[in-house]
Amino acid sequence: MASISLVAVPMNGGDGVYSYACNSTFQREAMESIKTIIHESIVEKLDVNSFLTFSTSFNIADLGCSVGPNTFIAVQNIIESVTLKYKSQNLNPISDIEYHVFFNDQTFNDFNTLFKSLPLDRQYFAAGVPGFFHGRLFPKESLHFVHCSYALQWMSKVPNEVVEESSPAYNKGRIYYTNAPNEVFEAYSSQYAKDIQNFLDARREEIVCGGLVALIVPCIPDGIAPSDCPLIAVADVLGACLMDMVNAGLVSETKVDSFNFPKYNPSPKELKNLIETNGSFDIERMERLARDTARATTPTVQMLVLHLRAAWEGLIKKHFGSEIIDQLFNRVAEKFDTSSPLSLSNSNNNIFELFLLLKRKYN
Repeated sequence: MASISLVAVPMNGGDGVYSYACNSTFQREAMESIKTIIHESIVEKLDVNSFLTFSTSFNIADLGCSVGPNTFIAVQNIIESVTLKYKSQNLNPISDIEYHVFFNDQTFNDFNTLFKSLPLDRQYFAAGVPGFFHGRLFPKESLHFVHCSYALQWMSKVPNEVVEESSPAYNKGRIYYTNAPNEVFEAYSSQYAKDIQNFLDARREEIVCGGLVALIVPCIPDGIAPSDCPLIAVADVLGACLMDMVNAGLVSETKVDSFNFPKYNPSPKELKNLIETNGSFDIERMERLARDTARATTPTVQMLVLHLRAAWEGLIKKHFGSEIIDQLFNRVAEKFDTSSPLSLSNSNNNIFELFLLLKRKYN
């Protein structure tokens, strides 16, 4: 298998105050909110006759699973829906089905915490599959259903152009593509397109014909500039805090100039075009998630900072070292107290979750 140059950006492991497990309420509420959508998608689009008539094994992969508990909610939703679909087809006795669930994330993911927290009453065999989902992870035609939520915004690597001093896209003094010259944005967009093609090419090989892929991708609205999207522009706040620390002599300017986030939020139109260009999957469903606002947790500045730290600390620590982490996120919190992106969280320009259901085309 061909290798890809990749960058490791694992979420914070464990179950401590800065862990992803304790600071992913936003994602967990989305897992709960899409239960009906997953059920409808499987009932309407999964052709169990094509691969379960002569088999009792159903294989599920959750790509970018992190450390739980969100992945367990997603898996349970899928299994319950497949079981109902299976019953409706009057195939083999339901007790004969064996669900195999493969939890995938990067090699540095905290799989120990993940497996220690596996539900005791689970109805599936569980296995961990370390590796980057931008390339192959499984044997050919071995999966029936793939789930991937809040992971496809992470790129395989930072575009080379943005860290090369001689490049027109050199991103000096910034850590992201928001509020950067167009050359920087184009470099990010181009790298993201390559990553999506690699992701889809790998899944084409691994998923059986007629198998499904469910995605939740944080997107920006069509026609909106990234700099006008408040919850994407939070990276600029982090960048400003780093430059403040440069001016205070606490961080090397060279270190900041060589640091960029390997993350990109596409628009729905952009993502749709990339999937259609690849040609391996039909888009069976594509819609903006509607959260239950009555049940949703009202975020605070502290919650936002903890969420960002759970997701970003490992990447920052790897580049700058652990000494600056506490002070850096304290500075971020202070800036948010002055002007919080949460005050614009209901803006029509803001990031939103796009649900996509893809179906592997028949050869």
